[in-house]
Amino acid sequence: MTSIQKKMAAKVMKTGMSKIWLDPAKMKDIEKAITKWDIRKIIKKGEIKVLPGKVKFRVAYKHRKIGPGSKKGKKYAIVPRKRRWMSTVKPQRRMLKELKSAGQLDNVNYRKLYNLVKGGMFRSRAHLKLHIEQNNMLKK
Repeated sequence: MTSIQKKMAAKVMKTGMSKIWLDPAKMKDIEKAITKWDIRKIIKKGEIKVLPGKVKFRVAYKHRKIGPGSKKGKKYAIVPRKRRWMSTVKPQRRMLKELKSAGQLDNVNYRKLYNLVKGGMFRSRAHLKLHIEQNNMLKK
């Protein structure tokens, strides 16, 4: 019979049924309550209470691994194409500028290499350096 009272108490207190605590010593009074008004009176007496909720700690969330299996989205969702392009081209252009300002590259070769970099010919700075050395573009 107490399940009906528990349901009513949950509705009155606006919580779930699992959080409702009924005083075992006052079960006879609780079983007599058949209206919400009766339940409210018993709540005021303290014979029915709401149990505190469980606390979820942030520590459990801190140690989550973010590996390839947990990533969502397409191939370029995490690192977009433009960001990848910028991270390869900018260092190559910076390297060309440094070589030119140091006097190791002349204007003609600088322009050629700059356009090749713009065209996406080189994978990295090391690849660009290898191309410069193989084609003897550096001044001595």
